[in-house]
Amino acid sequence: QVQLVESGGGLVPAGGSLRLSCAASGRTFSMYAMGWFRQLPGKEREFVADINYNGGRTRYADSVKGRFSISRDNAKNTVLLQMNSLKPEDTAVYYCATPRRSYYFPSTYEYDYWGQGTQVTVSS
Repeated sequence: QVQLVESGGGLVPAGGSLRLSCAASGRTFSMYAMGWFRQLPGKEREFVADINYNGGRTRYADSVKGRFSISRDNAKNTVLLQMNSLKPEDTAVYYCATPRRSYYFPSTYEYDYWGQGTQVTVSS
C-alpha cells in the first residue's frame, strides 16, 4: 500500500519561507517520480513542481518558478519543497503525489497516489 504523509505547513507572513516534507512508504521510493500540487481556496487542484526518479530532472509551474525548489533524498524516502518569497496567493492545501508507473516522468495530470495534504497560509 502506497502511503504519502506531508508535513511542514503553517502560517507565514508574505515574503517568508517554509519547507514542506513528504515521507513515502509502501514502495521502492527511488523508482518513482514525485510531485507537489496545491488546491487554492475555491479552485481545482493545480500542479506546483515535480522531480523524476533519480532527481536529475525537475519541472515547475510558472507561478512558482524561481521561488520554489523541489528535491528528494532517496535514502530517506522523502521529497521536499522549499518555498521562498511566499505570497498571499500561495495560500492553499499542498499535496504530495506519485504515479503508478515506475521509471516514468508523467504528464502533470498522470499522478495517481496522494497524501492528505498540509495547509499553507500566507498573510499579507
